[in-house]
Amino acid sequence: MPSFDIVSEVDLHEVGNAVDQATREVDTRFDFKGSNAQFTLNGSDLSLAAQSDFQLQQMREILYAKFAKRGVDIGSLKTDPPQNVGRQAKQNVTLLQGIDSTLAKKIVKLIKDSKMKVQAAIQGDKVRVTGKKRDDLQECIAFLRSAGLEQPLQFDNFRD
Repeated sequence: MPSFDIVSEVDLHEVGNAVDQATREVDTRFDFKGSNAQFTLNGSDLSLAAQSDFQLQQMREILYAKFAKRGVDIGSLKTDPPQNVGRQAKQNVTLLQGIDSTLAKKIVKLIKDSKMKVQAAIQGDKVRVTGKKRDDLQECIAFLRSAGLEQPLQFDNFRD
């Protein structure tokens, strides 16, 4: 029976490359000279540190541009508000990995309410969709792409 999986993943290797490129650009820019502005990546958590909120905003723009060039979807980032600590401003950015249970239930409900001839089942941090015809599955993928969910989705493991 044809099926595919709905997942939400970020390539951490590409994230690391984008952070390295952004760090190099911040180090070479004149407006950041002597400011000790830095990016710190720990797993799926990224922290930005600079002297002012304006520099944090500039660093975010540089980082988002590097993510876009490397193919990392910016919609999978959760940005916390900036915090001023002494003479330094800090901001945390979290990479959203996997589909949580509330989003998975919402996806299953959307698919069932659309009256398509497919079945959706939650399997951990992904949702498996099965159907009798390949065309029904492709229609379901197009429907979910146009649904405008809060987290970017990828469709993989498509089997006939």
